[in-house]
Amino acid sequence: MIGLIIGHFVLAAFAGPLVHRLGRRAFLVLALPPAAATVWALTQWNTAASGEAVTWSWQWIPDYDVALDLRLDALSELMVLMAAGVGALVLVYCASYFRDNTPQLGRFAGNLLAFAGAMLALVLADDLITLYVFWELTTVFSFLLIGHGSEHRHSRRSALQALTVTTLGGLAMLVGFLIVGHAAGTYQISAIVADPPETTLAISVALVLILAGALSKSAIWPFSMWLPNAMAAPTPVSAYLHAAAMVKAGVYLVARLSPAFADVPVWKPVIFVLGGATMLLGGWRALRLNDLKLVLAYGTVSQLGFLTLLAGTGNRNAALAAVAMILGHALFKAPLFLVTGIVDHSTGTRDLRKLSGVGRSLPYVAGVAVLAAASMAALPPLLGFAAKEAAFEALLHGSAADRWALAVVVLGSALTTAYTLRFVWGAFARKPGVPDTPVHSVSWAFLAPPALLAVLGLVLGPGVGLTDRLFSAYADTYPAAADPYHLALWHGFGVALLLSALAWAAGAVLFVGRDTVTKISRRIAWPTADSVFGHLLLGQERLALQITGFIQRGSLSVYLATTLLVMAGGQLAVLVTDQPWQGAPAPRLWDNELQGGVAVLTCIAALLCLTVRRRMKAVVLSGLIGYGTALLFVVQGAPDLALTQFCVETVAMIVFVLVLRRMPVHFEETVSPWRRAIRIPVALLAAGTIGVAVWVAAAARTAEPAGAAMVKEVADHGYKDVVATILVDLRAWDTMGESAVLAAAAIGVTSLIYLHRRSDGPMLPDELKGRTAWSIAAQHTARLPQGDEVAPERGWLAAGSTLAPEHRSIVFEVVARLLFHPILILSVYLLFCAENMPGGGFVAGLVAGVALITRYLAGGRFELAQAAPLQPGLFTGLGLFISTAVGLLGLIDGTVLHAFTYHGHLPVFGEFHMSTPILFDFGVYLLVLGVVLDIVRALGAKIDRQIERAAGALTASNSTTAEGNPR
Repeated sequence: MIGLIIGHFVLAAFAGPLVHRLGRRAFLVLALPPAAATVWALTQWNTAASGEAVTWSWQWIPDYDVALDLRLDALSELMVLMAAGVGALVLVYCASYFRDNTPQLGRFAGNLLAFAGAMLALVLADDLITLYVFWELTTVFSFLLIGHGSEHRHSRRSALQALTVTTLGGLAMLVGFLIVGHAAGTYQISAIVADPPETTLAISVALVLILAGALSKSAIWPFSMWLPNAMAAPTPVSAYLHAAAMVKAGVYLVARLSPAFADVPVWKPVIFVLGGATMLLGGWRALRLNDLKLVLAYGTVSQLGFLTLLAGTGNRNAALAAVAMILGHALFKAPLFLVTGIVDHSTGTRDLRKLSGVGRSLPYVAGVAVLAAASMAALPPLLGFAAKEAAFEALLHGSAADRWALAVVVLGSALTTAYTLRFVWGAFARKPGVPDTPVHSVSWAFLAPPALLAVLGLVLGPGVGLTDRLFSAYADTYPAAADPYHLALWHGFGVALLLSALAWAAGAVLFVGRDTVTKISRRIAWPTADSVFGHLLLGQERLALQITGFIQRGSLSVYLATTLLVMAGGQLAVLVTDQPWQGAPAPRLWDNELQGGVAVLTCIAALLCLTVRRRMKAVVLSGLIGYGTALLFVVQGAPDLALTQFCVETVAMIVFVLVLRRMPVHFEETVSPWRRAIRIPVALLAAGTIGVAVWVAAAARTAEPAGAAMVKEVADHGYKDVVATILVDLRAWDTMGESAVLAAAAIGVTSLIYLHRRSDGPMLPDELKGRTAWSIAAQHTARLPQGDEVAPERGWLAAGSTLAPEHRSIVFEVVARLLFHPILILSVYLLFCAENMPGGGFVAGLVAGVALITRYLAGGRFELAQAAPLQPGLFTGLGLFISTAVGLLGLIDGTVLHAFTYHGHLPVFGEFHMSTPILFDFGVYLLVLGVVLDIVRALGAKIDRQIERAAGALTASNSTTAEGNPR
């Protein structure tokens, strides 16, 4: 089973190259996996018909009892034969339907085959979570297939509508699955059906949620609007997804769960009311449409309502009729869609008002259509008749609610007969006053797939008894019936046959009076579900705009205050309700007086931030808060954290300063006095709440702290620095993930800054246009005198002369030159000493970044290019690659990173050992260095260019003014 499913997805991945090489003939190759699944299912017929099951299982999430369970029983056997068999024929049909030059044909073919694989896995899944995963995969592939013609607005809208409706239903269904799985103690579907959980309010709510997912998938009212709009998809998609496969998923789920939950009070009312309403509304709407695909689409909606009603009735005979009708529907509706595609292909239109005489021009196509249509109208001796008779008999001898449902089904069957006649007449009859429609011939290969399906419907009418054993194996999962029904073409004259005759006669009358019916239908037409859906979306958009305009005022202080008040309110509500401080030890304010003094100064700096109006002062005060926190780490005995905090605050302050150069000196937000007055109380409230919550959480500890175990674990490895070892060894995968996030954030920030890079215009002379600071600086320094050449007075920096004299500081240049290399050496020292002393790749990378920032501040962007001639992205990418590679290398012996350790001796340094955590830390070092360099280049060099451009424009403007106003 799993091999067949994987085979679908593997071959779907190669659909593009196959189509590129073979053209439309590639569809014949792509039909092999569903054809193989059909053959395999046929070999398992006897096993499923005997009531046994073929299973396969793989533990997916063992801790939560979630497994990839597959199970083939009687119901799954039927669904596999439909999904795989019809899928194979539709793929063969595509080889004639499409042309070799069809745009994006490879992508379409891959999506169609992948959908077939997802549908196959869905009907074989024996686990609720597994079923949900493949349920959503069918939704995704359906979205891609409906929106295949993405150049058309209608296709995009239809695909989005189908995705929205079915996804929302699927999410509701997932919640229901979780409730049922929790109540049952297992997520295995067969176990839940065999031993359903006790009916409670939670189970009732869960079933409503599950039905929401099933009904939305099968286009049951009020979720039916997406299916007719999905006819924007190519005809093969309509024949497969919207007749035989995807829309049957909801019916399948109802049929799968009905043996366990049909007696729950909420089940039948939802099924009967919505299923019956859908059958009537869909059939009535089909009587006044002129597009052949839309007639079939609304007919499909009507039939899906009928199937859902039968599948959810909850008795043995109705279940037997339901599975027979599911097969019959696939064998008549899929060929009708395929025939519609042939008519459209041959005539260029699907408008029944323009089609005339097509039956005479394409007699074989008309014959196939009439054969399938007769089964849809439940005429003997086709399978549709046998299945409809079984449904009438089951409902006739059921409960009082079943007999009410029977009345709806008979009326719906009359509508079915009427729109079936309308379809056949509209597609193939010669109409008075309409010239015969010109057609071109149809190949046998084109007609063979729908013909085979229609003939199967004819053969299985008299041979329906061959399916009785399989279908009864599923029906027998319900309580035994007093008079078990068995499928047969003829059960003699009786009430059921009389009801069928009544439906045929009423349908014929409706067709004969089609003009009157159409007028009445249009006069009393209420707003369509699609129109209601569109108005709901429009109203939601307008409401969202109003709410956004009211809440999103562009004030950072308002946003922060709202966030803090909500957080404080929630925390205070919990603290007041639970009173967790009772029994907790009294809080200790500090371990020594120095901590208290640093904390007080830090709090004063934080409070001063609330009153400042100058941006630079706010940056300085926020930096003091960070440095105060670092001092607390020092006093507490956490040098690693203190060193990291100092470096982060230093780099952050420099970045803030670089950005503030282009911003106003004062904050421009106008703050009323009362809003300014409440800032301090809000801040104090939030701070106090967080403080109390942290104290309560620390006081509530009952287990032994993990610190001692960490210290012991690190000592066992021969190291002393607990923090660094945890980050690069015990929790290395977390560190790698955080590093990847840091790299992605940096790339995102710099990409936004350079978004309008090409439209910024030149700010340098013409000979420098299109060149970077790196290439310009390289050429500039290459012209400097070298060696013993006669040279002018040398500068301390390589590119210091690129700065304007008023922007240069000789003292700063000298200090930067003297400190640059010692800082780099310090960064390398911090990198290699991290195992036994404070340091690490992150801190070392920040220190190296500070060295480069110093060169930039002293000499400008050209100096930065000289100090780091390589692009920042190289450092970032290489660092992430090294960290990832070392992490994967450590999996060789089952550990995280300590796979390799090398011991050696150096003449000056003495004994040393190097392990793979050092290499991992080196990757972090390069990544952080690249991130810092990238940010400085973006926020520094980029803003420098803007300043130079503004200065150049101002100079040019002054020059023009001076020339135009000579003295």
